[in-house]
Amino acid sequence: MSYPPGEFALIARLTARLSQSRRVVLGPGDDCAVVAAPRAPQLVTIDSMVEGVHFEVGWASPEEIGARALTVNLSDIAAMGGLPTVCVVNLAIRAGLSARFFDRLYAGLGAAARAAGVDIVGGNVTRGTALAITIAQMGEVRGAPMRRDAAWPGDEIFVTGTLGDAAMGWRVLAGKLRARGAARKFVIDRWRNPIARLAAGQRLARIRPVPAAIDISDGLWQDLGHLLERSAVGARIEAPALPLSAAYRQIAGDDATLALSGGEDYELLFCLRPGASARALSRRLGVAVARIGVITRGAGAHLIGGAAPRHGGWDQLRGPG
Repeated sequence: MSYPPGEFALIARLTARLSQSRRVVLGPGDDCAVVAAPRAPQLVTIDSMVEGVHFEVGWASPEEIGARALTVNLSDIAAMGGLPTVCVVNLAIRAGLSARFFDRLYAGLGAAARAAGVDIVGGNVTRGTALAITIAQMGEVRGAPMRRDAAWPGDEIFVTGTLGDAAMGWRVLAGKLRARGAARKFVIDRWRNPIARLAAGQRLARIRPVPAAIDISDGLWQDLGHLLERSAVGARIEAPALPLSAAYRQIAGDDATLALSGGEDYELLFCLRPGASARALSRRLGVAVARIGVITRGAGAHLIGGAAPRHGGWDQLRGPG
């Protein structure tokens, strides 16, 4: 078992092809990167993907693993209505992975960064017992950010996209769930290639009053609970209104358990004053939107027309619900 070339040779190799925008005064190679003074309030987030916890190397190509690591951070920026700017990357490298593997991982990471307008300005490499990719992402918000504490009784609750597909794909890859044909391919692809709803988040943040919002990373039920707690409100969710893909229904029928608690969706959940049309919002945001419930007085969420999940969602210390 061997490692790629030494730390500094690998860093130089991986960063050599990175492009930089005008916001970068000094990129990789010094003790710190230097970026131009920001024009707006700054957003800062960090997330990790760890082999054996979140994924296995054989589940996706190195390019997909790199792109996915960035996307999960970009989703946090999207939930605030922000514009991503720069990031730094930490790689924990285990034995048995070649320099070519990391060339490909960084190719996917770099392509995702270019598509989102992100500059990778530095990072770190360390030895580990498992591959881990940690990205600290920065962004800016040009106006008021969307927050979790802005929901009010009477607000209607919406989500983008469909729910539960990626969680289903994770379980198929892990051998915990059987699926065949086009449905299997669809849910696995939803796990391998998540989409950060950056444009939708930025358009949402222009609505007044600014919506309460959160990204669905750990499961709808759990992430909704975070929003309700911060806003000191309750919610009524309508199970038949949950947006489920045709592939999801082919595999699980009307069982919405994974849609409620599976996690890995990286869709946006948001709350608007009464009267908004899901069809109009879909056109405005450029992604399908579904109305799934309403904010209520009191505390906690109640599911109408279905059974609430026994486990709220993904827990980083205990794994999936």
